[in-house]
Amino acid sequence: MNIHVIGIGGIGASALAQYYKAKGHNVSGSDVASSEITHLLKRKGIGVRIGKHKASNVPAKVDLVIYSPAVQKNNPELQVARKRAITIQSYPEALGDLTTLYHTIAVSGTHGKSTTTAMIARILIAAKLDPTVIIGTKLAEFGGSNCRVGKGKYLVIEADEHMASFLNYNPTAIVLTTIEEDHLDFYGSLANIKKTFRTYVAKLPPDGVLVANKNDRNTREIVPASPRFKIAWYTESKKVKLKVPGKHNLTNAAAALTLARHLGAPEKICLKALLGFTGSWRRFEVFKLPRFILVSDYGHHPTEIAATMQAVGERWPSKKVWLVFQPHQYDRTYRLFAGFLKTLRDIKTERILIAPIYDVAGRERKSVKSRVSSKRLAQETRAGHIQALTLSEIERELKKIPKGTVLVVMGAGDVYEKLTRKLTRQRG
Repeated sequence: MNIHVIGIGGIGASALAQYYKAKGHNVSGSDVASSEITHLLKRKGIGVRIGKHKASNVPAKVDLVIYSPAVQKNNPELQVARKRAITIQSYPEALGDLTTLYHTIAVSGTHGKSTTTAMIARILIAAKLDPTVIIGTKLAEFGGSNCRVGKGKYLVIEADEHMASFLNYNPTAIVLTTIEEDHLDFYGSLANIKKTFRTYVAKLPPDGVLVANKNDRNTREIVPASPRFKIAWYTESKKVKLKVPGKHNLTNAAAALTLARHLGAPEKICLKALLGFTGSWRRFEVFKLPRFILVSDYGHHPTEIAATMQAVGERWPSKKVWLVFQPHQYDRTYRLFAGFLKTLRDIKTERILIAPIYDVAGRERKSVKSRVSSKRLAQETRAGHIQALTLSEIERELKKIPKGTVLVVMGAGDVYEKLTRKLTRQRG
C-alpha cells in the first residue's frame, strides 16, 4: 500500500509512519519544519518533504492519506486528496484500525502517559512478549525511536484524551493514570472530561481490564460501580526501585507493574526491568554541560511542573535551580491561570524565566489571547525572582547562570528547538 502522512513530524503520526514502513508499505510524508523526528524518519528510508504544505507533495500513486490532528481542514494536501477520492484518515482513526489487529494495551490519563507506556514496554520486552509499541516520546531502547514493531500479540499505545482521540481505539486493557482539567478549549469543563473518560472505559470488552490509580479521586469517580470487566487498582508500590527520581514516577511504575501482573509477567523480571528504566526523550532528560546541568522536560500543566520540580529537588537537594518555562497555548494558560500562579509561587528556585506563550495554530481564540500573557503571569506571582522574557533575552540571561546550577527548561512548544537544542550543543 502507498501511504502519505501529512504532518509526519508529529509524535504520533511519525510513529505510525514507521510502523507502516516496517510492515513493507511505501510511506511518504510532509511537514512544515525539519526536526529530530523528521531526521529519524529519513534515516529509516521514509521520504519527507519539508516546507509549506502543497498539493504537489502528495505522490501520484497513493492509497491512503493520514493526517496529524494538528493539520487544518483547509490544508492543500488534504484538499487534493479529497479531489482525487483517496481514502483519508486522521491519526487517531488510523491507529484505531491498528488496535483491532492486536490485544491492545492503551495507556491513558492527564499525566504520566509516556513514561508509563515506556515502562510497560520495557517490562513486556524483558518478559519476552515482544510487543509492538506506539509512544509519544523517543526511547533509547528503540534506537531513539517512538515506535517498536514486535511479533507478539500485544500492542501498547499512548492513548491521548485530546479531542477525545482515544474513543477511536479498541483496547483490551486500559491503564488510567490521572484525570485532571486540561484541553478545556475542547472539553469546556472537568465534568465533560470525566464523562468522556467514562465512555472510553466502557469500550472495554467483558474479558478486558482497567488498571486504575486508586489515589486519584477523579479516576475513582469514573469507574463504574458494577463493571462488566475486571478492575485492578494500584497505588505507589514500595517494592519498586527506580533510577529516575520523583514520586510520580513511582506511581507510574506501580501502574506498569499492576498491568504486567495481570498479563502474568514474572514479578522478578518486572522489577528488574523497572530498575533498568532510565527515562525518555524530554521527560526529565538530563544533560551534563560544561557549566551547568540541564534538565529538559515536556511538562506544560501546573501539576506536571510541580512534579518535575519536586523530582529536581529530590535528585539535587543542595544545588541552586533555575527554571525556564514556556506556557503552551493561550487557552490553557488562561483557564489554568490560578494553578500556574500557585505552582510557580510554591516551587523553590533561584530564578524563573517565563518565555512567551507558545501559540498553537488553529486552536487559539483572539478573545483569549488579549486577556493572558507570560508578562501577566510573571507579574501576578508578585515574586521578584520570576520574570517574563523573550527567548532571545532568556538565552542572554543564561550566560549569567552560576556554575554548577541545575537549569530546567520546560514546555511542550518550540522552546525545545529554539533553546534546549542550542544549549545541548555546548557539551564538550
